[in-house]
Amino acid sequence: MTNEANVSVENKSKAKGSNVVSGIIILICLIIGWMVWNYVMGDSSNFENGDRDNGHPLPGNILGMIYKGGVVVPVLMGLLLMTFVFSIERLFVISKAGGKGSLDKFVVQVKEDVASGNINAAIEACDQQQGSVANAIRSALVKYQEVKKEGFDSDQAEEAIQKEIEQATSLEMPMLEKNMTIIATLVSIGTLTGLLGTVTGMIKAFSGLATAGAPDSAALANGISEALVCTATGIGTSTFATIAYNYFTAKIDTLTYFIDEAGASITQGYRRIRGDKN
Repeated sequence: MTNEANVSVENKSKAKGSNVVSGIIILICLIIGWMVWNYVMGDSSNFENGDRDNGHPLPGNILGMIYKGGVVVPVLMGLLLMTFVFSIERLFVISKAGGKGSLDKFVVQVKEDVASGNINAAIEACDQQQGSVANAIRSALVKYQEVKKEGFDSDQAEEAIQKEIEQATSLEMPMLEKNMTIIATLVSIGTLTGLLGTVTGMIKAFSGLATAGAPDSAALANGISEALVCTATGIGTSTFATIAYNYFTAKIDTLTYFIDEAGASITQGYRRIRGDKN
């Protein structure tokens, strides 16, 4: 109980530190988005007469057109940058969780070693594979050896090994699922922020048209195109975030499946040994 309490406190401390780092990354992404919007896209060379406040973007100048999307654009750029940063971070961590070699071959090897009763070889394979899956399976194998020495019956051993697997998995899952909530949030917030920018841009375009007196079709067309930039950026952010979230969720499910599969083989292997002795 004391060890479990210590592990719980340690995990909470790590979670707090992780949240602080994630918050700093979010802030940095928003700052970078604003700097790119203000200094790169808002450069005077992108606008007629060098006037970024009152002048229209030069014909065919995409940067100037995006800048005219309004103050929502740097927020959208920050969200898009967050999606890339957190996706790259998740890709690195989840790939590392699988270990050094082929995960399929590793699980097959562990199952064969357990079936033949060579637990030490299975533990050695875990040490070579490393990663979250190998760590969880190694914990189950060590527990296997402990219950074997204690002479547990099949039901007691299965319960003890299963509990060990669940505990080991619960220690690995926070690392695998870290920042997944942020990516999931970006799926919806990207589209909503893009729509907000579109609505405010359309309001600005029609308000300018109303105060200009004579209808200016060119100004109206520019205003609408500038507003739709927000929609395009928001949809792009949400699309990428959706693909990333589904991909990483599937990878995590695969990793947990391998742990469960190996755990089932370990408990079955113990039952066979008890059956042989009986």
